[in-house]
Amino acid sequence: MSEVQSARNTAGDPVGNTACDSAAIDDAAFRQSLRAWLASAYARFARDWPGGAAPRDLDYRRAWEDTLCANGWSGLGWPKAHGGQALPLSRQAVFHEEHARSGAPLGVNLIGHGILAPTLLHFGTDAQKARFLPGILSNREVWCQGYSEPGAGSDLASVRTRAEAVDGGYRLNGHKIWTSFADRAQWCFVLARTDPQAPKHKGLSFLLVDMRSPGVRVEPIRQITGEAEFCEVFFEDVFVPADLLLGEQNQGWKVAMAAASFERGTYFIPRLVRFAQELGTVRQLALRPDAYGHVPASSASVRHKWARLAADSHVLALKSQRALAGAMRGDPPGPEGSSTKIHWSEAHQRLLELSMQLLGESACLTDGADEQAAALTHAYLWSRAETILAGTSEIQRNIIAEQMLGLPKF
Repeated sequence: MSEVQSARNTAGDPVGNTACDSAAIDDAAFRQSLRAWLASAYARFARDWPGGAAPRDLDYRRAWEDTLCANGWSGLGWPKAHGGQALPLSRQAVFHEEHARSGAPLGVNLIGHGILAPTLLHFGTDAQKARFLPGILSNREVWCQGYSEPGAGSDLASVRTRAEAVDGGYRLNGHKIWTSFADRAQWCFVLARTDPQAPKHKGLSFLLVDMRSPGVRVEPIRQITGEAEFCEVFFEDVFVPADLLLGEQNQGWKVAMAAASFERGTYFIPRLVRFAQELGTVRQLALRPDAYGHVPASSASVRHKWARLAADSHVLALKSQRALAGAMRGDPPGPEGSSTKIHWSEAHQRLLELSMQLLGESACLTDGADEQAAALTHAYLWSRAETILAGTSEIQRNIIAEQMLGLPKF
């Protein structure tokens, strides 16, 4: 019996029927049992946390993620041979939806669970799977993504970090930026140039790098929210053993593109649930009289903005359902994801701008005196990054123009 399987047996059954046996119940029953478990488990977790619930605190988020993993809610789509649940994509979607609806926060090892693990399952050697999958499944090892660079953000193929072949492996030198949770990660998967003479989409390799290696330096970047979730990472003559090359040398672009497709169908689900919840909060704010008895919803401008956002929420849900259906059919990923990314990020910014308008001076009360105002203000500040991360809106529009509309490149 593996270490993770033993830990799961000790942790007990998360929903009455083990997650592994959930095929025996239908989707509706699965949803109900999951919803009941989340309501009970998260309420207990939040109650027992010193000082009360703190969903924006990274220690809190990591601890809740540990709780999920200990109770069998990781590796949902993995083969059972690797300790996973082998759940169909439809059940994985239910999990993401119900988890978001419960109010529980996203974890800090999303990249490990959502991107690196399925990439390992597809491209990894048996030794690599045996080494890394148990650490992700148990949440013992956190991963970060070494892609963006100061001169290569959305244009990923332009990375200049180099990995020179040396005896027994590679010598890595370069500079990555906007690396989420790099200061908490034990490992990083890095896209580096192993053939500087090849065209920019060629000559790249996908390396698994131990963040504790000599020559790795991490510098957190302070954000407008006051937090430092993003980091700069410097690699200075870092030795990477040859057995930590994932896939073939100079075929890293293929691996990176496959990795980008693995969350298709479920990536936006938590974000769209949150969008709908925030939309309901904004509606309540619009109907609440201010100190002078004025109801913001009496304004045609406010009503128009809210109606547009309600339509956005509905259309985004339909887009998410279409993406999920396509993924379940096995359709290859297409440029439609760029449309959803732009729509969600820009609509979310408009939603939070309206919340700031309705809160007025209360939006400045971010010290916990008004928890609702503090949460919305934090979300508003954080949302400024949403049209940049995972490909800027400008890059996404180029993809739509070229691949969906057939417009020429300039």
